[in-house]
Amino acid sequence: MSAPRGTPETDAWWRDAVIYQIYPRSFADGDDNGTGDLIGVAQRIGHLADLGVDALWLSPFYPSPMADGGYDVADYRDVDPRFGSLDDFDALVEAAHGRGIRIYIDIVPNHTSSAHPWFQAALAAPKGSAERDRYVFRDGLGPDGDQPPSNWASRFGGSAWSRTPDGQWYLHLFHQDQPDLNWSNPEVRAEFDDILRFWCRRGVDGFRIDVAYAMVKDLDEPLRDVVMVPSHADEVAANPDHPFLDRPEVRDIHREWRRILDGFTPPRVAIGEIWLPTDRRLRYLGPDKLHQAFDFDFLLCPWDAAAYRAVIDEAVDGATAAGSVPTWVLGNHDTVRPASKFGLPPGTDTTAWLMSDGTAPPADPALGLRRARAAALLQLALPGAAYIYQGEELGLPEVADLSPEQLQDPVWERSRHTAKGRDGCRVPIPWEKSGPSLGFGRTAGWLPQPEDWSDLSVAAQTGDPGSTLEMYRAALRARRALSPGTRFTWDRDLNVGYVLAFRRDDHLIVVNTGSTPVPLPPGEAVVASTDLPPAELPGDATVWLRTG
Repeated sequence: MSAPRGTPETDAWWRDAVIYQIYPRSFADGDDNGTGDLIGVAQRIGHLADLGVDALWLSPFYPSPMADGGYDVADYRDVDPRFGSLDDFDALVEAAHGRGIRIYIDIVPNHTSSAHPWFQAALAAPKGSAERDRYVFRDGLGPDGDQPPSNWASRFGGSAWSRTPDGQWYLHLFHQDQPDLNWSNPEVRAEFDDILRFWCRRGVDGFRIDVAYAMVKDLDEPLRDVVMVPSHADEVAANPDHPFLDRPEVRDIHREWRRILDGFTPPRVAIGEIWLPTDRRLRYLGPDKLHQAFDFDFLLCPWDAAAYRAVIDEAVDGATAAGSVPTWVLGNHDTVRPASKFGLPPGTDTTAWLMSDGTAPPADPALGLRRARAAALLQLALPGAAYIYQGEELGLPEVADLSPEQLQDPVWERSRHTAKGRDGCRVPIPWEKSGPSLGFGRTAGWLPQPEDWSDLSVAAQTGDPGSTLEMYRAALRARRALSPGTRFTWDRDLNVGYVLAFRRDDHLIVVNTGSTPVPLPPGEAVVASTDLPPAELPGDATVWLRTG
């Protein structure tokens, strides 16, 4: 297969790369069956080249019953027929590399699908068998063993244990159809070593590791209960020696994987999904561990200059000390889209907001889009890597009013209809101004698009200098003018109050998180999130100035 742009001398390309996340089911439908696929991604590769990204990241496309949107994998070395075939994957790699775009794929190592041959063999095998030892099976508590082995909870609601017909229980930290693997079993470790090699040989340039801090469990008897709190980050703080999150043995797995990835030419890259406080997240980074980890503090940061200053300083200093770089992200396939989030009052419970169909409290869509555009220019100006979730470059809002009949996220059922889940950020992309799915395919997509998305389509925004799409294209062009690897320095005079201001090379980046315009020093506006009045920056806006 052809190689992407770069040479072995530029193996550190990932340190300042822009990576575009694709949720295949919702990106482009190449075979017109209502579901996005790899053929569709290849057909739309020109959009990513025109945007100017360095790599694309594919969320899972493996064979799956889709109990959790593809994160329940039944076969790690193949493509689900609804997404295409291995030949289609190879063609996509060739098309992407031909346009200088690298490819990341998801690896889901914490659990498999219940349809995976290993788990089916485990269910058919007796207690204590080698087949069951690949997973986490335990006897229950109580006189009849009818109580779960511990109080561990599923992230999708309810207990993390389900009982089998023979009376034993199996662990699933997520959906009941996602049984957790036993990473103390050498066979499990060898299997994933081989899976990484399989995809590296097919031309994959990097891996996003799902739940990269939760694979290893302390399974010594008796299993330890945990103090349950709402989030993973808070839970590890409440349980310093957590039995299934952030175990030190997890990093040994990542060290082995790093040796595998470094053994290819050019070396492959790994980034971890690690929802942990910064000091604990940084333990996963280094020349012998993961290359990067997502900085979710930036994603969760409110629209406030002081908060951003603290998050940015901590991320830059921490990543530098770990020999890595910050990895900036505004959204992904699991979170409310920035264009809606930034239009909500501070502190809004987005789960409750979605349950109200986006009416309580009412969002301010104009404010949300304005701040999302400004946040994007802040993200793309910072040193390090940046990840864009599909549709952010179009300013797509969250689709908050999906009906119960339309919802497919397992969170809806597992929460007993108290949380809608993540479908609102997974609605298919609008490409054209008209058609049954606005160019997503020739038929209606698997989730309905709002009627007003015609004006947000790629076709509608292309060539419009005031559009979000053209702003992103201009920002990515401007980003390439920044010297790779250069850090930033805060501007002492401007970086005060509700204003963020920092310099990189001969560029001054100014972000106004307030509502009052602020004066700007002389300079040429390279890219801005809004129209600039003479010599000032409006509220909720960002500008890059060339001042040299």
